[in-house]
Amino acid sequence: MEKIWLKHYPQGVPAEINPDAYKSLVDIFEQTCDQYKELPAFYNLGVTLNFQDIYLLSEAFAAYLQSALNLKKGDRLAIMLPNVLQYPIVMFGALRAGLTVVNVNPLYTPPELIHQMKDSGAEAIVVLANFASIVKEALAADTQLKHIIITNMGDLFPQPKAFLINFYLKYIKKKIPAVRLPQALSFKEVLAKGKQLTFKPVEVTNQDIAFLQYTGGTTGIAKGAMLTHRNLVANVMQAEAWFNPILERGKEIIITALPLYHIFSLTANCLFIFKIGGLNVLITNPRDLPQVIAEMAKFKLTAITGVNTLFNGLLKHPKFAQLDFSELKLSLGGGMAVQQAVADKWYAVTGAPLLEAYGLTETSPCVTVNPPDLKYYNGTVGLPVSSTDVALFNDEGNEVSFNQPGELAVKGPQVMYGYWRNPIETQKVFTKDGWLLTGDIASIDEQGYVRIRERKKDMILVSGFNVYPNEIEDVIARLQGVKEVAVIGVPDEGSGEVVKAYIVKEDPDLTVSDVLRYCHKNLTGYKIPKYVEFAEDLPKSNVGKILRRALRNDITSKAENA
Repeated sequence: MEKIWLKHYPQGVPAEINPDAYKSLVDIFEQTCDQYKELPAFYNLGVTLNFQDIYLLSEAFAAYLQSALNLKKGDRLAIMLPNVLQYPIVMFGALRAGLTVVNVNPLYTPPELIHQMKDSGAEAIVVLANFASIVKEALAADTQLKHIIITNMGDLFPQPKAFLINFYLKYIKKKIPAVRLPQALSFKEVLAKGKQLTFKPVEVTNQDIAFLQYTGGTTGIAKGAMLTHRNLVANVMQAEAWFNPILERGKEIIITALPLYHIFSLTANCLFIFKIGGLNVLITNPRDLPQVIAEMAKFKLTAITGVNTLFNGLLKHPKFAQLDFSELKLSLGGGMAVQQAVADKWYAVTGAPLLEAYGLTETSPCVTVNPPDLKYYNGTVGLPVSSTDVALFNDEGNEVSFNQPGELAVKGPQVMYGYWRNPIETQKVFTKDGWLLTGDIASIDEQGYVRIRERKKDMILVSGFNVYPNEIEDVIARLQGVKEVAVIGVPDEGSGEVVKAYIVKEDPDLTVSDVLRYCHKNLTGYKIPKYVEFAEDLPKSNVGKILRRALRNDITSKAENA
């Protein structure tokens, strides 16, 4: 396809970036902190830390890791934290000490945590007190964990706020279970002692592994994608090149509702916005929409990232439209398909387009993104970013032409090194020519815009016709009275598979007949759901992505028990 997308790049966006312009993420961190010392960097629940604060606190943490815990370059440190001020301090501190960060979802069950700790070989973990009981169970298993550092929500807040919030969470809300871990260290004490120690700078290169970012938990055993410093530096620079025309250094305020342990938020918010001197407004509990909106109301936000379900939830809250969107420049959706009904309403309410992007954990994550000057929803995930090649292959491994569906493949400096200690799975996703196979069915038009049709595993085959759940979900989501929708394929003797739709109602009077009548008007026959089921809620991942696999498993389980 000869990089046809380059002809349609926004003005000023380069065809290539230089991922070797910085030695590592640590190099970016140090230069950024020096440049923006006194500017606010992270905010959470009324407390703000500037770039100098983050620099000094992360240095104290790094010094403790080196001198007190004797952790060496390449050792793995797990972070089991939601969006709190402790996260950037721990993450940057670990990287400065030359460690590899293992991000952990705080909502993991003990078996999930045990698998990740065993697989990664992490020797230390930093965990919020609310989730320490899960770590205790992991300790009883055969893992390499030696050091547990426990932090409380208010550890970085001034008194008496720190005491009050910790007391409230433990004794009023009962969010902190009583857990006895005699060997555990206090995060506050770690910082205090670290300030008395001398940090010894570590030579970190761009080939060193910065993160073991686990993926695949919804489709099988989670695998650790090895993301090097060069991978992340490249993706940060690609984002910087793409959004340079609309963002100002030292002036941006981004709402960070997606968890920082997720690759989308980690790169787009924590690393990219940090690099340009912006402020991350950390939202600890994105499911509490009234609290999210209350926090957003305190700022003239200029940017926000999220998944479709977050944007949809905000739009349906009566107070959201009352916020000040006069400075909003960038609304970026990823992680799952952005639906047209949501994008259209977002633009109507905020005056800013909801740009859809596409990426994978294995690509740090960004592969494609729509131009920032987009004026309307176009149903695509945009153009490949600088220094990125994409191609489409059919089942025989042959490249397909424009507007034809095929498996999307990627090359670029942001593509992972491979899966940690898993050469077999690594070999499965890379072709002999070095293409990373994404597992997503896509098409590319004559201008280079990529349209994601479906996850390969989610595609429904109805009487030989390919049916893409995203397309049907997008149509049903436009029906008045629908709050959320998920579509899967279910077995059928006559056609192999048929379409089933799960719908969460916004209007209690909505009926199956209403849905089917609407579908008959807007979908061709084989795409119309044969079954419609109303649900109280839909299963979602930690970032709010609807899990179709969980719905399929539920059907399988019911069939087996029938």
